[in-house]
Amino acid sequence: MPDRASDHDLGTTAENPPHSGLSRRNFLVGVSAASVLAAAGWVQSPQALAAPGGKSVTITVMGTSDIHANALNWDYYKDAAYSDSAGNTIGLARVSSLVNQIRADRGRGRTLLFDAGDTIQGSPLGFYYATVDPVTASGAVHPMAAAFNAIGYDAVALGNHEFNYGLDFLGNWISQLDAPALAANAVHAGTTDPAFRPYVVKKMHIPGYKPIRVGVLGLTNPGVVIWDKANVSGRIEVLDVVETAARWVPVMRAEGVDVVVVSVHAGDSGLSSYGSDIPVENASALLAEQVPGIDAILFGHAHQDVPQRFVTNKVTGKQVVMSEPKNWGQRLSVFDLTLTMERGKWVVTGAKSLTCNTNTVADDPAFVQVVKAQHEAVVAYVNTPVATSTEVLSAAESCWKDTAILDYVHHVQIDTVSKAIVGTPEASLPIISLAAPFNRAATFPAGQVTIKDVAGLYIYDNTLLGSVITGAQIKDYLEYSAKYFQQVPPDAPVAPATWTNALGTPDYNFDQFSGVTYDIDISQPQGSRIVNLAFGGAPVAADQRFVVAINNYRQSGGGGFPHVATAPVVYNAQVAIREAIVAYASATGVIDSADFHVENWRLVRAGTPVF
Repeated sequence: MPDRASDHDLGTTAENPPHSGLSRRNFLVGVSAASVLAAAGWVQSPQALAAPGGKSVTITVMGTSDIHANALNWDYYKDAAYSDSAGNTIGLARVSSLVNQIRADRGRGRTLLFDAGDTIQGSPLGFYYATVDPVTASGAVHPMAAAFNAIGYDAVALGNHEFNYGLDFLGNWISQLDAPALAANAVHAGTTDPAFRPYVVKKMHIPGYKPIRVGVLGLTNPGVVIWDKANVSGRIEVLDVVETAARWVPVMRAEGVDVVVVSVHAGDSGLSSYGSDIPVENASALLAEQVPGIDAILFGHAHQDVPQRFVTNKVTGKQVVMSEPKNWGQRLSVFDLTLTMERGKWVVTGAKSLTCNTNTVADDPAFVQVVKAQHEAVVAYVNTPVATSTEVLSAAESCWKDTAILDYVHHVQIDTVSKAIVGTPEASLPIISLAAPFNRAATFPAGQVTIKDVAGLYIYDNTLLGSVITGAQIKDYLEYSAKYFQQVPPDAPVAPATWTNALGTPDYNFDQFSGVTYDIDISQPQGSRIVNLAFGGAPVAADQRFVVAINNYRQSGGGGFPHVATAPVVYNAQVAIREAIVAYASATGVIDSADFHVENWRLVRAGTPVF
């Protein structure tokens, strides 16, 4: 991979159409971007965008992040248009409308559009074209490549979820993109050589002004080496975000760029969801603070709406503007950067940012046509019946009760692993299971259960493994999981929905065991909550060995749970858990909680059950 990235001119030329992949007319639908920006005092006249005498000019950088394979405003799990209590909408069809309007308002040659990663995984659309009808086998264009090309992105940074389906699949997707895919800190294992393009320089031509060269550096998340260890081990390493930027920003500046934008898949908290063995996960603010020469940072990964944040660089004293657009296409970040000509060079002398809500516009109809056929194929797929449930099974209380619907996941995982290890030395060990409540809204209706119902219960593309752990390790693991709960006095009113997510712990990090029995005493401090841990009616011995059915994210260290990342693996056939649930349901035909639901854990306070 060469250190030097060639220029890409921006302009209305045969090589660079104003809206690659769609009709050349701009669709101005719904509330205009002009009105959105005007509400924040941002709409500027052409005279304001370019000061008299050619001394100053303003350019606009737009950005998305964490699209997670949401092309349209559609909830595949509900088989209906997306809706939430805040009135948000999702999908690139809305983003496309906003982008079209801003390009029309500002002038196509004055704008750039970047993405900060997590594009190809996260919805049934992404799952379908990676595993059910993979584009690598069919030769079709991936819907998220077609979508990005239709909108006309200028560069795309890789997120950690880009690695979920393997490097070959990722390479195929990148080959279908019109825009360069960037990840400067993802290097060939054992080297510092980038495995992907580190940066690109875009040359902007504004009539009457000297060309403006904007360099964008792409950075991905170091957690890739944990979360997708099976896909990248021995092939890709991911270096420190800050150290990598410190290497490449001077290279870009030496090449003569006027503006440096970083598109980074990392939140701004400075914290990590894993230990200190690999570089900081959410390092975007540290990047602004420690690396001189950066003008603006588009960041993602945390799924937050951060319209504008300024961080002062400790080296130069300069303020760096940062913005994160809310995930799934709910927001579009918009940066205005004012450049002034000083001693024959453009210098950034002003910067601000905001996020535009995509619920202010309607779908771009031309964009919808680009992905319509693939979207409809997925809708048909997720509505395929797989079994009949004898009753309604809901996950609404799975974060504080042992529920039948989560036990169904345990049941399938134990069944799969137990069959797979027959004839091995571990076949005589007790088999237990780990699972977490991914989606409180998940439901199996009474009667027909479809693939979308299963997908709503198990929303991640995890695979199943079997590992050997001890009784002492189970106790440690459960204590770590139980930090999910607030400490609650024995006489406090019963209000379980207010007891969860302590220390910001998400639902997906509240792991529950099936196969052993135990109580979680939430009146006790963290680390002293697991009591009455037993197997088969007898206390679990510290050295007692078990095979645990576990997903790949957790087994590889995701969430920082103790012991499992180093536990011996005895089963790993790369079976997708969601697909295993679908296959099991299809084979049995009936989902009856009497066949699998066992209330093996409960919340207590000072020994008294909460429920």
